[in-house]
Amino acid sequence: MSTEHIASPRAAAAHFTPELTALIEDPLYSERVWDDTRLSPRDRSIATLAAIVALYRPDELRAQLRRAVGNGLTLPEISALITHTAFYGGFPAAISASVIAHEVLGPVS
Repeated sequence: MSTEHIASPRAAAAHFTPELTALIEDPLYSERVWDDTRLSPRDRSIATLAAIVALYRPDELRAQLRRAVGNGLTLPEISALITHTAFYGGFPAAISASVIAHEVLGPVS
């Protein structure tokens, strides 16, 4: 099953590994990580996108791009983040992330 058109790779994985999804859901999307007030959701999206771009995680990138926009990042900011990450995570990963970002979000205007 491809996760290309699924909003959440985690939800897709739950069909095969529900225990894995449960292990992720509680600490990651509870007050312990994403709801921790020491970082804003916008700042968390910046950190998350940078890590996912550098580590080349295309399925998760699709979902996190949408989350980042929902958390207030603009397309020009995401474009700049991907460009900046190229110098630390590699140009091939950043180019692939750029292609995925265009597929998911459209062109930067």
